[in-house]
Amino acid sequence: LVFPSLIEVEHMISKKLQLKRKAEYLKNDLMRQFDSQVNDFMDSLIEESATLEPAPLPAVFSPPLSDKERNKLRHFRPPHGQGKHFVSRRSLLDELFEVNHIRTIYHMFIALLILFILSTLVVDFIDEGRLVLDFDLLVFAFGQIPLVVCTWLCMFLSVLVVPFALFHLWSQTQSENHSHPRLCSVLFVSIYLLYQFFALGFLPTYIVVTNSLPPASRFIVIMEQVRLMMKAHSFIRENVPRVLTWAKDKTGPSPVLPQVSQYLYFLFAPTLIYRDKYPRNPVIRWGYVATKLLQVLGSLFYAYYVFVRLCIPQFRSISLQLMDVRATVLCIFNSILPGVLVLFLAFFAFLHCWLNAFAEMLRFADRMFYKDWWNSTSFANYYRTWNVVVHDWLYYYMYRDFLWMSEKRFKPAAMLFVFTVSAVVHEYILAVCFGFFYPVLFCLFMCFGMMFNFILHDQRKGPIWNIIMWTSLFLGHGVIICLYSQEWYAQQYCPIKEPSFLDLLKPQSWSCQRGPAVD
Repeated sequence: LVFPSLIEVEHMISKKLQLKRKAEYLKNDLMRQFDSQVNDFMDSLIEESATLEPAPLPAVFSPPLSDKERNKLRHFRPPHGQGKHFVSRRSLLDELFEVNHIRTIYHMFIALLILFILSTLVVDFIDEGRLVLDFDLLVFAFGQIPLVVCTWLCMFLSVLVVPFALFHLWSQTQSENHSHPRLCSVLFVSIYLLYQFFALGFLPTYIVVTNSLPPASRFIVIMEQVRLMMKAHSFIRENVPRVLTWAKDKTGPSPVLPQVSQYLYFLFAPTLIYRDKYPRNPVIRWGYVATKLLQVLGSLFYAYYVFVRLCIPQFRSISLQLMDVRATVLCIFNSILPGVLVLFLAFFAFLHCWLNAFAEMLRFADRMFYKDWWNSTSFANYYRTWNVVVHDWLYYYMYRDFLWMSEKRFKPAAMLFVFTVSAVVHEYILAVCFGFFYPVLFCLFMCFGMMFNFILHDQRKGPIWNIIMWTSLFLGHGVIICLYSQEWYAQQYCPIKEPSFLDLLKPQSWSCQRGPAVD
């Protein structure tokens, strides 16, 4: 008998282990792909079925339901079978982080943060001769917090009281006993629009500008201003049709109007689409909430070190002369890395961590705040999947309402209208928060964004289109970081004491010569 040698036995065992590992890897990869495809299919099926009225089944298959059971089934259905359908589902990154390979990428970003901190400490130790660990930039950016809190509290209380009270008073005027329902509707709509534009629109902006709030504090107030305006519009838009439908026929019982508790929950819920009820989780995982809030705090410090190590040294030492092509091109390409890091941090900190933390505290079960936008091969798909929360509001209250008013005849005009509204609001936020008007984002949004939306459409498939999309994103964020940073420092170096209206519209970086440096 010939027995195999020890080396041959070890070789055979090694080959079996390799085959086993390959089989496990293929199994996990196939399961992930299958799960992803099933989730996409079910999401699209739910969204499509939400717009359709289900056909009744025969009585043999469909036993009669009680009124309580029927109302329970309608809890999460949009009114009249239209609109967004909320279901219980997890956020995509929570599922992906269960895969070791994806979690390793997260660990790589943590390692990069550690290197940023170490490099800052080492440079400060060499320059100062001691370990300097201060956060002057954060202290400056988040200054005047008491005023920010007071402004937010006033905005929130006004949104809690005014739209809710106006809607309930208006609904009472639509009954049979009232003699002039149309005149009352015009009156209440006028009061509501005046409230939106002046009380909620003008006053917070006036407070921010006149008190010279620093940038991060301005972002808090203005972002909350926009969010609350969108919330108020959604509440009115979703509830007015049910009253008008009843007032038209007046055959059935009067509609059940929202309660204060339902409206209050909606104001805090991580969605911009109002429903009387949402799918809810049974318990709150406070450990999960603490983890997400700590990740938000970590992302904030991450952004701080990105600006301290990659942005401020470059733009503080740059020669602020008349802009030329060479300096601008170098600036754009040097700004790509911080721009990409800021993009990832904003997505992870807000769309994943912040919204999931609030959703968990409110037991809000629908966690689809974004989709797999990083796999997009078209900008049309990227716009739909990057920020699902805002996209839903724009789609249902801007795009579909525009098509409804135009009787579905002007789809390109509806898309242009949505792009214009989004670009104007984004530029308004940046202009107020930075304290100057420099419509870089507006031009990128309206010119390149619209162009890429039609060129890189949904029929574009394959890896090359994903590479083109990422290249465009990287370059676009480099342009934004470069030009806005140049303008920020130009505003510091070359302040205008008594600017005219044209001076406010003209960027200072186009004509500023270097003066004494101001941090």
